[in-house]
Amino acid sequence: MPAIPTIRRRMLGTELRALREGLGHTADQMARHLGWHQTKVSRIENGRSGVRVHELEAMLDLYGVNDPEAREGLVGLARESKGRMWWTPYSDVITQRYASYIALETEAESKRTFEMTLIPGLLQTPEYTRAVISALAPETKPEALDALVNVRLARQNATLRRSSPLKLWAVVDEAALRRSTGGAQVMVKQLRSLLDASEESNVTLQVLPFASGGHASMLGSFSILQFPVRSDLDVVCTESYVSSIQLERRTDLATYSQMFDGLRATALDEAQSRKLISRTLKDFQ
Repeated sequence: MPAIPTIRRRMLGTELRALREGLGHTADQMARHLGWHQTKVSRIENGRSGVRVHELEAMLDLYGVNDPEAREGLVGLARESKGRMWWTPYSDVITQRYASYIALETEAESKRTFEMTLIPGLLQTPEYTRAVISALAPETKPEALDALVNVRLARQNATLRRSSPLKLWAVVDEAALRRSTGGAQVMVKQLRSLLDASEESNVTLQVLPFASGGHASMLGSFSILQFPVRSDLDVVCTESYVSSIQLERRTDLATYSQMFDGLRATALDEAQSRKLISRTLKDFQ
């Protein structure tokens, strides 16, 4: 599996782009000065290619970065971007696009997500996750299914249970609560777990009821990941059965942020959402 682009690589690329643009040169011009292939600087800046420490040192010399602290910070980012990640042992069962999403999610400070048909992945129980994967990919072998469930649990540990937990704001369509995914017993456990999660200080959970009618995101679920260092690294992720799209333009971020604001304003508040989840739980018992 190819190397997984992490947010640290993207952070480094963003900083290097800013330095280059500050000098008023194009990426191709800098590549020629360094004796590299004309696209190499662009690939590094876009986070598509890593950079060796000695190559980074040459770039910093060319860009006139002489401050030892600034240089060490950038070199540190380059080293961290090559580190072994927790999901590496699962490389044989997860796709590269899924791994790339995990890399972003693991580094994010907050996540706003809207789910139409499923309980959000970070709030799923193992039994529910197993049922979802079995429905989406019934050909999955038992050992691969076990590994994918473990990946989901590890994602939860890496985000919601780290020293500075991810701030998760989830708006969930009522359909996700009422769809009997895995059967009544699985749903009872899942809805109880959802109620517990809704009490956590870093989790905001709202339900969008059927009675709210049509809304701007009826075409699909989406997530907005925000990062602690630079707002221009924020990203919108949309998912379908055959593709995953990451949108980074400010206009896209603004559109989806506005859409999420509309959804949370229309959805039940937290207390009302817990009441609806509790009523739905009783229906499965």
